[in-house]
Amino acid sequence: MDSFSTVIRTASHEQHTEAETSTFMSDLLGGRLGVEAYARYTEQLWFVYAALEDGAERLASDPVAGPFIRPELFRLPALERDLAHLRGTGWRAGLSALRATEAYAARVRECAEQWPGGYIAHHYTRYLGDLSGGQIIRDKAEKTWGFARKGDGVRFYVFEGVANPAAFKRGYRVLLDGIRADDLERQRIVAECKRAFALNTAVFRALGEEFPLSA
Repeated sequence: MDSFSTVIRTASHEQHTEAETSTFMSDLLGGRLGVEAYARYTEQLWFVYAALEDGAERLASDPVAGPFIRPELFRLPALERDLAHLRGTGWRAGLSALRATEAYAARVRECAEQWPGGYIAHHYTRYLGDLSGGQIIRDKAEKTWGFARKGDGVRFYVFEGVANPAAFKRGYRVLLDGIRADDLERQRIVAECKRAFALNTAVFRALGEEFPLSA
């Protein structure tokens, strides 16, 4: 019988691939979009991570979600430094969420407030993705737009508190395998993972509409 972490990874593989291969992300990573598109994407991330991290301390004592609340993962301070670099010190004044981003952030907040298992689904899809595929985005961004290596503009992708990402991810999967949830709850968490990827893909789609490549 497969471990829960394997079940989650396998079940959400299709949605994961769809998110990774979205037109917007392909164009961004292919260097076909300007830094403005990257900045707009970073803004959208701010709304999602605000939803993930604003309620995190309250969940730290929760028996289900608590073990996953790891301050070394928190991304908001890094995102805010990146946005100040990309948009200037008044970045908050111009911050706006796409409708798809609002829907994504609202669902994350709903889970954070009402359903710890669902919160873990969003936690998993975001942070483990950042530790993995996020590194490809950082590398491309540094090369395409000339950011300093691991510096302002790409700090979101730099986990200074995670010395060994591979070991951290192994430990995270052990936490998933030991999650305090029955089979039905585990199925619901897997379904929420799929939903998280779908919400993320919707943001990419909206960004693609905002930054179409001229034919």
